[in-house]
Amino acid sequence: MTVQSVTTLGGTASHIKVGKVAHGLLLMTWTTSPTPDEVAFEAIKAGIDSMPPGVKMLLNSSEFYSPEFGPASLELLSRFYEKYPDEENLRRSVTDINAALRGKKRLDLFECARIDPNFTVEQTIGALAGLVKEGLFDHIGMSECSAATLRRGHAVHPVAAVEIEVNAWSMEPETQSVLKTAEELGVAVMAYAPLGRGFLTGQFKKPDDIPEGDMRRNFIRFRNPEYFQHNLTLVDKLTEIAEKKGVTPTRLCIAWVASLGEKVIPMPGSRNAKRTIKNAYSADTKVTKEDSDAIWQIINNYEVKGDRYFGVGPQAVHLWG
Repeated sequence: MTVQSVTTLGGTASHIKVGKVAHGLLLMTWTTSPTPDEVAFEAIKAGIDSMPPGVKMLLNSSEFYSPEFGPASLELLSRFYEKYPDEENLRRSVTDINAALRGKKRLDLFECARIDPNFTVEQTIGALAGLVKEGLFDHIGMSECSAATLRRGHAVHPVAAVEIEVNAWSMEPETQSVLKTAEELGVAVMAYAPLGRGFLTGQFKKPDDIPEGDMRRNFIRFRNPEYFQHNLTLVDKLTEIAEKKGVTPTRLCIAWVASLGEKVIPMPGSRNAKRTIKNAYSADTKVTKEDSDAIWQIINNYEVKGDRYFGVGPQAVHLWG
């Protein structure tokens, strides 16, 4: 069987069909115990193979997805494409990402992880547009940007996708603004952490349930016991909706994020092949108006404790640039 829910990216990539659920690779390498290649490859390939003919699964990697901020994730992808070659080879002239991928996979879309405060977005996107013209990669994305910045960047060069956190415990006003602006501009939204980094699935009952060395132990919502217990109420409420619907909280959360727009692509991470496939199928779950209204009622009437990262405010980690 193949998944049925498909969408397209935006801007210059609007012709590219992708599954409605992407695959985030961060946790495969950003850990003290990296996922073995054979396990990671099985999980990646399972998602790719679940796509219909002519449809790609969006894989989200980075040049800094490792505890040392090194290219371990890209090197993992390079090894994957050595085993499962892609017909498009990466040009040798691409800089660090090109070197990490070793020419085994073409760089399709590039995005800066944050908005550089030292340059205007017009300068940054203008420079990237020049690299596109040189043929170093094909499409420009943006990440952790505000709605206003997205609009400014898109005016310089069509933005194919914007990456922001989208889930039931991070539905900030700016999140909603970016979603609205992206829809208006025809830009795809790569919605990372649709499961609240696993918290919304109910798998964690206390901070100690998080494995040693797991990056989530650094985040204020996970490491602060008071915040953790308070926010479990949100999980309980979402679980009630899922049980009433006859699905798992995981499936509900992914399906709900996917329902937020035609080009909104939830991007859960997984190190397990079976879980990757289940995640990919989640967007096929129909979210009714009753479901959506119930989730929004929870969001609008429940105050989540703790910010999205380290408890030091958005400026410290350059959010909503």
